[in-house]
Amino acid sequence: MKLQERIIEGRLSLILPAHNEQDNLERVVGHCVEVLDRVLPDWEIVVVDDGSRDETPRIADRLAETDPRIRVVHHPCNLGYGSAWRSGFAAARGEFLMCMDSDGQFDIEDITRLLPYVNRYDIVAGYRMERRDPVHRKVNTAIFALAVRLLFHVPLRDLDCAFKIFRARLIHSLPLTETGALINLEIFTLARQRGASYIEVGVNHYPRLAGEPTGAKLSVILRAMVRFLILRVRLWRYSLCSTDGLRFLGGLATGLALASAAQRLLRRR
Repeated sequence: MKLQERIIEGRLSLILPAHNEQDNLERVVGHCVEVLDRVLPDWEIVVVDDGSRDETPRIADRLAETDPRIRVVHHPCNLGYGSAWRSGFAAARGEFLMCMDSDGQFDIEDITRLLPYVNRYDIVAGYRMERRDPVHRKVNTAIFALAVRLLFHVPLRDLDCAFKIFRARLIHSLPLTETGALINLEIFTLARQRGASYIEVGVNHYPRLAGEPTGAKLSVILRAMVRFLILRVRLWRYSLCSTDGLRFLGGLATGLALASAAQRLLRRR
């Protein structure tokens, strides 16, 4: 990639949610520092410790002490994946917000695949060219993707890929409330209602080498199903209350009034 293609119009804030990632965090953050130093002139890393019960909080604080460009947000208890993203968004100072998991299943080197597009699109969304997860997680993902297409009409091929770059002003304008894994769905649905532009870019995905994933737990899946339906109802209501929704309701009311008036005139004749 040429130098001029590497430069983006502002600072990049990399948000790393971390829940019990003591075996991955230091390696992932160290690699991120190495790569970001090479490809970007202005960046920061925001580690969000989501109520970890292992050494993750201490490791994160130690990393922040060694580099002022690394900052840490601590949750007193496990608030959820979406809450970690939202805390990271609130703490970030950059004009671009990048989210990446801290479990080592993505390589920050792939940021060079996304950077050529960040000045032209509101969302640059990575998609896993080959998903390296156990079979049961792939099945869960396929079911979720079908439900998203049926109920939300979201066209992204890999909505939950945790390797995305957003324009900060877009994210800060959205009324985000999701605390769990549906944060991607909430962001993208609201962003589409705002007319945000997006592009998808293929990235690599790697097996988890250490730590335990929590997304496949039955309790997490059941909670996500309930939140899925709640989110659908909330976004319908939000759409109706938005400018476009009000225009639609106003046009419908005007049309019904004109039809009623025409019907009365016809009856008089």
